[in-house]
Amino acid sequence: MTDELLARAREWLSQDPDPRTVEELQGLIDAGDTAGLEDRFKERLQFGTAGLRGALGAGPNRMNRVIVAQAAAGLAAYLLEHGSKPSVVVGYDARHNSDVFARDTAEIMEGAGVHAHLLPTHLPTPVLAFAIRHLGCSAGVMVTASHNPPQDNGYKVYLEDSSQIVPPADAEISAAIDAVGRVDEMPLSEAYELLGPEVAEAYVEAVVALPSDGPRDIVAVYTPMHGVGRDTLVEAVSRAGFPALHVVRDQAEPDPDFPTVAFPNPEEPGAMDLALKLSSEVGADIIVANDPDADRCAVGVRDGESYRMLTGDQVGVLLGDFLLRKGVQGTYAASIVSSDLLGRQAAAHGQPWEQTLTGFKWLGKIPTLVFGYEEALGYSVAPDIARDKDGVSAIITVLEMAAALKADGRTLIDQLDAIYREHGLHATSQLSVRVEDLSIIARAMQTLRTSPPSSLGGLAVTSVDDLADGYHGLPPTDGIRLGLEGNTRIIARPSGTEPKLKCYIEVVVPVEESIESSREIADAAIAGIKQDLSEALGL
Repeated sequence: MTDELLARAREWLSQDPDPRTVEELQGLIDAGDTAGLEDRFKERLQFGTAGLRGALGAGPNRMNRVIVAQAAAGLAAYLLEHGSKPSVVVGYDARHNSDVFARDTAEIMEGAGVHAHLLPTHLPTPVLAFAIRHLGCSAGVMVTASHNPPQDNGYKVYLEDSSQIVPPADAEISAAIDAVGRVDEMPLSEAYELLGPEVAEAYVEAVVALPSDGPRDIVAVYTPMHGVGRDTLVEAVSRAGFPALHVVRDQAEPDPDFPTVAFPNPEEPGAMDLALKLSSEVGADIIVANDPDADRCAVGVRDGESYRMLTGDQVGVLLGDFLLRKGVQGTYAASIVSSDLLGRQAAAHGQPWEQTLTGFKWLGKIPTLVFGYEEALGYSVAPDIARDKDGVSAIITVLEMAAALKADGRTLIDQLDAIYREHGLHATSQLSVRVEDLSIIARAMQTLRTSPPSSLGGLAVTSVDDLADGYHGLPPTDGIRLGLEGNTRIIARPSGTEPKLKCYIEVVVPVEESIESSREIADAAIAGIKQDLSEALGL
């Protein structure tokens, strides 16, 4: 163990206010655990457009009270530099230490001269996003790691428009964080405003106002995935006049350990098993789910005698179709890795269409946005409520859509097939690889940049675009777009929140005979592309 590493650890230890991480760090020092200390001190969690996210623990490479205090102080300095009498509203989910990080943030903000409002209990992320404009705040902070594993936590920052930060604000806040001194010397104040239930109540009222008058008969199973969405959604569903949801009992209560799932993400294999089982027992028409902080929405449907989950793109084009047919006018948008189908739908209804970089922070910046989605189960059906993805308002809209179709003797699958017949079957899939060694991702991206494959799945690669150079006017980002024959495309990028390489595949097949035959063609093409891409990248 080097003297420099030991000195850094002791300096950190001397200002850490958390007895648990003090004990953890002191134990590593006493044991002479060089590897453990190097892992915690070799680098620092970087503040970026996703804020902060990482495993809980001691040191700068973990989420802890020192890191959070530095982030809060840096954000406070940024707000004070960019406006007079700034204010912030702070929310949190039910993960380990979320309430502690939120309270610390409120005390540091208030001590620095930024008036802080603290939400009264753990609540969905969209409630926090809504609260920013509802209270007229300069910024918002949500302590959450969304659908990450239980050992993680995070820190999301929004500015006054209720959308997440984008460049250059992220770099400016990061620089302010780097300039923060010892956290045990910061002025603290308990004069922050602890809010009551009125903000969450106002949010529910806004969501309940979304559905039009119409059918309400729908049998739905719901899981909050051990998160914080249940109470808010159940209340909104009741007030909107829909029948009570069948809530998955074993996933109903907030639990930071997420005991019934390997990963608390509705997209992960096995995560929806309990909801699928309950759906068969109660004869549900549809299944709806939130992730733990309720900013995402998953949807499942009856398919013959069983049930299956829809993809994020399928839900996105269904919601887009529903809003377009209701006559909602304005810009429809999706992230670049989502299906191109929504663009064709918007054009057919004479509405503007935009693509953005991955991440709802970019969709939220579109001034005329009326509907935006990203394939990772994120939907904004009401940007006037919050310019961020919102799993609660999305579920309310899904219930309205499904009930209207049921009244006509139709299902979500029937409507999806009708969309495909009009615009072609757009089949999307992912090749997603989780890694321990991040160099694997770097090597794969380098391969695509310097020696991309000439064909994949029997289809010629017709174009290679490096998104780092900008693409169709979008800001530069780390990604590669491969264009293939027949409107097929692949976009490869490192995940912004997890140690994953993600390759997004879209195959478009005209529906000339039947949906089933077109799907078989698309499925075969996707399987071939995945196999060849894996081999080309050494995955």
